[in-house]
Amino acid sequence: MFPIGQIAKEFRNKTMSLKKATLIIILVLLIDQISKIYIKTHFYLGEEIEVFSWFKILFVENEGMAWGAKIPGTHGKLFLTLFRLVAISGIGYWLWDSVRKNSSSILIFCIALIFSGAMGNIIDSVFYGIIFDSSAHQIATFMPENGGYGTLFHGKVVDMLQFPLIDGTFPKWFPFWGGENFTFFDPVFNIADSAISIGVFLLILFNKKAFPKNAE
Repeated sequence: MFPIGQIAKEFRNKTMSLKKATLIIILVLLIDQISKIYIKTHFYLGEEIEVFSWFKILFVENEGMAWGAKIPGTHGKLFLTLFRLVAISGIGYWLWDSVRKNSSSILIFCIALIFSGAMGNIIDSVFYGIIFDSSAHQIATFMPENGGYGTLFHGKVVDMLQFPLIDGTFPKWFPFWGGENFTFFDPVFNIADSAISIGVFLLILFNKKAFPKNAE
């Protein structure tokens, strides 16, 4: 007997998973890009607002990879952007294949977070150089008449979230850094970075649920 009911159920599950993944991607991209555009059009580079003692809004621009690392050379930035495009194509295929195979909900959720975060930063890298002018010592203009601060594929990623949970001074007796100031969790990041980090963290935390072993 042809299992029409089973096929219909699988189709509904795939459709529901795809809708949920699409919703996650759209929401993350909207929040990420709205926050970046707001910061870019209301803050000058380096401007800082202390919301709480442990939370600051600090506008910085990342020209390269995570933690401010850069690929040297004239074409380093272009290579990085192209690499990101190739990487997100692979993540997109992973997401599509997971939905097609009716993989676990946690796996699809995590991949959607990682995909949306990667896409958010790619938008900056590809387009921000041509749709904004420089933020150095001024507030940038959206779609400036004289053109942007860079060219296509040479945009800078906008970061603005900082959580200096502990800000203090090393004791005098502390080796090497005694008496120097230190801040615990100093990096500045954005919503897209958060989505990627949460996605990866959940994959590690719920590894067995995300990648269940097939019963023999």
